[in-house]
Amino acid sequence: MRVPLDRLPERVTVYEVGPRDGLQNEKSIVPVDVKAEFITRLADAGLTTIETTSFVHPKWIPQLADAEDLLGVLPRDPLNRYPVLVPNERGLDRALANGVTEIAIFGSATETFAQRNLNRTIDESLAMFEPVVRRARDEGLWVRAYVSMVCGDPWEGDVPLAQVASVARRLMDLGCSALSLGDTIGVGTPGQVTALIGEVVGAGIPLDRIAVHFHDTYGQALANTLAALRAGVTVVDASAGGLGGCPFAEVATGNLATEDLVWMLDGLGIETGVDVRKLAQTSLWMADRLGRPSPSRVVQALAPKE
Repeated sequence: MRVPLDRLPERVTVYEVGPRDGLQNEKSIVPVDVKAEFITRLADAGLTTIETTSFVHPKWIPQLADAEDLLGVLPRDPLNRYPVLVPNERGLDRALANGVTEIAIFGSATETFAQRNLNRTIDESLAMFEPVVRRARDEGLWVRAYVSMVCGDPWEGDVPLAQVASVARRLMDLGCSALSLGDTIGVGTPGQVTALIGEVVGAGIPLDRIAVHFHDTYGQALANTLAALRAGVTVVDASAGGLGGCPFAEVATGNLATEDLVWMLDGLGIETGVDVRKLAQTSLWMADRLGRPSPSRVVQALAPKE
């Protein structure tokens, strides 16, 4: 049953991160043909923005060492978007050589995670990103900026809202097209999310350029998403089947499952263009390839009963 609530958008864009943020945290290496079929199935379920891979050095994330091979065999629908993660200019070179038209960079709201994830201070990471964004924009690419640890950091604790907004503003000032606010360890709650979005908007970043990225470590991802929607956000990151985490923050468990998100949005009468049952079938298929069940509650509920 569809029962709308006040102060919610009519449509939400689901930014699917499963093939990249999901599979990068798997212990096993998923074969290229399985990754390509996974992405194709996600598109067939109605997802139109699918972050496919990362051009990070294979030493750091061996699960995504096959980025060139994947893009070489992946059938790309011209109506869909297939952004990739790019850490530096070398990664950008590889992305451009493979016909990529959209990229993402990833910064941190805290110094400790910047050091652990990028081996740089915040200032040094921004200096590294500057030529990446400039060259990408000169080539006509769309650029997204991720900010991690926006609701808390396992080493530094609470992260001041103004600190997050400052890093976000500096990333956007580089020339990025969009911003994703990431609760990397899933500690955020709805009041904090609402205040955070207000702080970021107050720093001069328009709502239509802000996305949210929640992990479900403490079971708060859907509640936080609803708070973000009420604050005016219309782009939500999610991972099919709840795949993912962060290899550089061990307490970061799975992403918000795309099926759980779409089930809630369907019930609220919010359009996404995604067929939740077809998507759940895809996640069951991938879970079988990974050899373990999906953590998504909706995938579990829609699974055929033996």
